[in-house]
Amino acid sequence: MKASIGGQALWLGNHRLVEELGLCGADIEARLAAHEAQGRSATLLASDAGVLALFAVADTIKDSSREALAALRTLGVATVMLTGDNTVTARTIADQAGLQEVQGNLLPDDKLAAIEALQARQGLTAMVGDGINDAPALARADIGIAMGAAGTDTAMEAADVVIMNDDLRRIPELIELSRRTRSVLWQNIALALGIKAVFLLLALFNGASMWMAVFADMGASLIVVFNGLRMLRAPVPGLAAQPEHASRQGG
Repeated sequence: MKASIGGQALWLGNHRLVEELGLCGADIEARLAAHEAQGRSATLLASDAGVLALFAVADTIKDSSREALAALRTLGVATVMLTGDNTVTARTIADQAGLQEVQGNLLPDDKLAAIEALQARQGLTAMVGDGINDAPALARADIGIAMGAAGTDTAMEAADVVIMNDDLRRIPELIELSRRTRSVLWQNIALALGIKAVFLLLALFNGASMWMAVFADMGASLIVVFNGLRMLRAPVPGLAAQPEHASRQGG
């Protein structure tokens, strides 16, 4: 960000910006390294004369986020952290969260390229984000998931699914619910076709009756409905129930 106050040009940005301006001396580098080693993200205020101020902030990893990552590992989902923070800070936060793979210093185009690389390497890929910078990657991913509580309108518009709070535990719940839905869908298809196939064979050998025809029609429909009602059970045992759940974002 660049502004002019009283005719003096001022810049507000990250480590990369100050380096590009040629204002990052040895003293500033040492201070930045100390903050980054503690998992802090630094923002610097600079003028043509040099760096005027340094602001360091740190994210606190929620216990619910660690639980969500553990649940994802249990489900067999590989997780990767993509962030615009510097690599040292990103690695520190990833270690606290229990993440093995992390990529830092990413611009929006870099995140997009990272998603494409993951798709080529891993196959089906989901992206979770909440900022404007995440929008291109959310749109490119096979499944884009936006965090609705603090997410930007741009991110929610680009995503396929919006989590209506900031609880990451809803993500493994979403995956488990999707897998269960697919399983029940195939069960219903097999039940419906199987019952009708049995009735057809009986009819070919003159062993079918009117009541069998009614059962093959209405009975199969009722079985499919009752089997589908099993989806009302809690998708992920052990996760606390929340008032908000994932909702599909209309396009």
